[in-house]
Amino acid sequence: MSRSADPAARTTQDVAAEVRDAARRLAGVAERTPLQRNARLSGMTGADVWLKREDLQVGRSYKIRGAYNTISRLDDAARSAGVVAASAGNHGQGVAYACRALQVHGQVFVPGTTPRQKRERIASLGGDMVRLVVTGDSYDEAAAAAAEHALSTGATPVPAFDALSTVTGQATVAVEILEQLGTAPDVVVLPVGGGGLLAGCATWLRIASPGTRLVGVEPAGAASMAAALAAGEPVELPEIDTFVDGAAVRRAGAVTYPLVRDSGAELLTVPEGQICTEMLELYQADGIIAEPAGALSSAALSGGTVTVGPGQTVVCLLSGGNNDVSRYAEVVERSLVHRGLKHYFLVEFPQEPGALRRFLDEVLGPDDDIVLFEYVKRDNRETGAALTGIELGSADGLAGLLERIEASPLRIQLVAPGTTAYRFLI
Repeated sequence: MSRSADPAARTTQDVAAEVRDAARRLAGVAERTPLQRNARLSGMTGADVWLKREDLQVGRSYKIRGAYNTISRLDDAARSAGVVAASAGNHGQGVAYACRALQVHGQVFVPGTTPRQKRERIASLGGDMVRLVVTGDSYDEAAAAAAEHALSTGATPVPAFDALSTVTGQATVAVEILEQLGTAPDVVVLPVGGGGLLAGCATWLRIASPGTRLVGVEPAGAASMAAALAAGEPVELPEIDTFVDGAAVRRAGAVTYPLVRDSGAELLTVPEGQICTEMLELYQADGIIAEPAGALSSAALSGGTVTVGPGQTVVCLLSGGNNDVSRYAEVVERSLVHRGLKHYFLVEFPQEPGALRRFLDEVLGPDDDIVLFEYVKRDNRETGAALTGIELGSADGLAGLLERIEASPLRIQLVAPGTTAYRFLI
């Protein structure tokens, strides 16, 4: 394959030229989303923090940019054969919208972990032009099914991140940021899944704003790009946490990896619990509904993972707002555990009157609250275990609680997050 035909070998100038073409192609199709100063994050960091609101984009995600840019470039024969895509949800919405707008038939494969809200939006946006297929338990399994469909039918794949047309479409976000800000930002913070957004924006910023520091943020449980950079090539993660479904990719892209590698961008990770805490802050303080991947970049700021200087101009991309309301219970749970406010214990109670009262009087602190208690009395045993969830008034209260547990005659075992028992019981 010649250098010009190999997307991974394209020069920065080549990619930048395609970004300009993508911007013209998307004019009047993708929304020019607001760039808004955020008082909460600015006050917290001392910097001048702005949010690029791609949660207000068509399909409530930036993914329409890459999907439409790819499909609109197809010739008549390829359009007649249709398109196929795998998605965790947001890319599928972009594909669905583009298919309906361009009158191209498509199939979108999503894993069973994709929230119902995203599935329903794909079906609504695509209408009669798109068929939704739910298969597998992860994005990678859905991607394998989509690839098999493409081989058997001749449909054109529309990659969620690993194609130059997708990369250059996503890069139009950076074009808008520079135009709207009117000056070069000191720092741009972007979420990272397969790397399409980071690869595109990094390539554009190297030319248009070379002094800008670029930071890519991955969820701690699915840091595939960091793994690729460490290995010198894309590698498959043996296990991923799919909670941040919009960025839970097992293997970084072959196209996106070299572009990210050569960009000089920093790669950092944020714990899923901090992402949940930021989702709640965005909702309660800023009135913004963000999905987990959408809160990645601002979570890196609010959690202190990304450090910025006083007075610096910082732009965070809020990449998506497709959050299923039914997930908020888990969001609150993960946030409380991350902040050290919620803990679980197995308490072995003697089966006698007053045992629970002693636990409440001798172990529980004045600001502690029992938020879960599961116990079944068994008459043929001397003791019975209760799964007990305790929410503390503050994280500092844990030391005192553990001291009282140590002094108690009751047998009490901490169920630590991340252990097999924790995943099984909670």
